[in-house]
Amino acid sequence: MSNRLYAEFLGTAWLVLGGCGSAVLAAGFPQLGIGFLGVALAFGLTVLTMVYAVGGVSGGHFNPAVTVGLAIAGRHPRGEVVQYVVAQVLGGIAGAAILYVIATGKAGAEIGGFATNGYGDRSPGKYGLVSALVIEVVMTFGFVTVILGATDKRVTPGAAGLAIGLALTLIHLVTIPVTNTSVNPARSTAPALFVGGAALSQLWLFWVAPLLGGALAGGAYGLLRSKD
Repeated sequence: MSNRLYAEFLGTAWLVLGGCGSAVLAAGFPQLGIGFLGVALAFGLTVLTMVYAVGGVSGGHFNPAVTVGLAIAGRHPRGEVVQYVVAQVLGGIAGAAILYVIATGKAGAEIGGFATNGYGDRSPGKYGLVSALVIEVVMTFGFVTVILGATDKRVTPGAAGLAIGLALTLIHLVTIPVTNTSVNPARSTAPALFVGGAALSQLWLFWVAPLLGGALAGGAYGLLRSKD
């Protein structure tokens, strides 16, 4: 268990540092900024690389919604869900702490939104609560469904990391303008702790919606396969 929890801690820290780091440090860099496309790719690459690096140890969840979805689908022990979620949240906080030290390391630096998620005035495109709720539930449902399918024993296992990473990239391409993309409560919690205020007051949605989407995907996955 200690090996698996460390793998989840490490993978989630890498996801937050690489994904949120691309948004905070590189997205708006003058003339050379990577923009939404670069941030979407960075999030996908963090998951892809860590799935191949430590997925064989812990399963490569790095996301409480994924852990819940896999547990409901019978693909992860339900008694280990809490331990995994704690490791993921702590890993995300560690990644955000490293990013905070880097981001505040130049003269006159301000962290701004620090890649936090939000709706209403905190949405990049000023989308409201309902839009944020729907897109986070639906996209998390899709993400967990891809993970369940790509890691099914009937599928070539070596391709799973690529499919999962590309799915997360696609999700970011669609949802960054709406919520700045969560689909992961640990990813949302970590930067929000460093920003506080409205980022924390809206954090509830980025736990409720992804967990609901993951749970629905786990429950519905049985419709795609037979018992034998």
